[in-house]
Amino acid sequence: MAKADQRYGQRDGSDQNFDYMFKLLIIGNSSVGKTSFLFRYADDSFSNSFVSTVGIDFKVKTVYRNDKRIKLQIWDTAGQERYRTITTAYYRGAMGFILMYDITNEESFNAVQDWATQIKTYSWDNAQVIMVGNKCDMDEERVVPPEKGKHLADQLGFEYYEASAKENINVRQVFERLVDIICVKMSERVDVEAPVAPGSKTTRLTDKPAQLPQKCC
Repeated sequence: MAKADQRYGQRDGSDQNFDYMFKLLIIGNSSVGKTSFLFRYADDSFSNSFVSTVGIDFKVKTVYRNDKRIKLQIWDTAGQERYRTITTAYYRGAMGFILMYDITNEESFNAVQDWATQIKTYSWDNAQVIMVGNKCDMDEERVVPPEKGKHLADQLGFEYYEASAKENINVRQVFERLVDIICVKMSERVDVEAPVAPGSKTTRLTDKPAQLPQKCC
């Protein structure tokens, strides 16, 4: 695996010494590879035996950017309709979204617009989104051309990547880019409410309801 960018020096996920905490969500239809994508990034592992996520789960990873420790709380959401009211409840306070579809599944691509609408409806106004066409290692089974994905992302105002959790293609890059975008927006809005202020380590963002050149396979 390529050496990580020095701005993103890794830290123990259990480390409580951090400057900011970003709540990120991975959303999209069931079976597009959200859990595999998260496990690849957080644990650098992959398994073909993952089962559908029930409700919602999360992992924590701490990255280092420009001398600041940023704790990422990454939520893996269920894609099934029956869990929709549960998962949308967690959109509150999310600073970033990875909106994912499967390049071999046109239905998952057609659902992107609906997921984008949910982000707009349930998240805060300045949440950042990266759209990801997952499973680009399965190009022989592709039904959604890269150009089609990029065109929709442009229409929605999202950055676009194709990625593969299985082959570890663009996984780290997607997360790092999302962190970069959020940090830029933070610098533009000094009154942003989501980051944890230094010295307020117990503040949590998990309240329940109360263009860079892109590479692909």
